[in-house]
Amino acid sequence: MISTALMTAAAGEQAGVLSLVVSMLPLALVIVVMYFMLIRPQKKKEKEVTKMRNNLQVGDEIVTAGGIVGRVVSLREDTLLIETGSNNTKIRIKRWAVQSCETIHDDV
Repeated sequence: MISTALMTAAAGEQAGVLSLVVSMLPLALVIVVMYFMLIRPQKKKEKEVTKMRNNLQVGDEIVTAGGIVGRVVSLREDTLLIETGSNNTKIRIKRWAVQSCETIHDDV
C-alpha cells in the first residue's frame, strides 16, 4: 500500500517536471530565434565597423555620423583630422564618429 502511494506520488512528480519542461520549450525557442536573428547579426556588424575604423588611412574619403563628408588628413589614437569642402576646411573628429569609408582598399 505504501509503495503504491510512493509510486503514484513519484509518477505525479515526474509528470509535473515534464509539463514544466514542455511549457518552457516555446520560451527557449523564442530566445534562440531572437539570438540568431537580432543579436548575432548586430555583433557581426559592430565588428566590421570597428575593423573599418581601425583600418582608416590618410587620404580615405569618409562620411561621419552627422553627415559630414571629408578626406582624412591626419590620424591619431582616437581622433582624425579631416578636410572638407573646396576651401580646405579642417575638422578634428573622434574615430567613433566615422560611419562609413567610401574609399575601397585592396586587402590582400
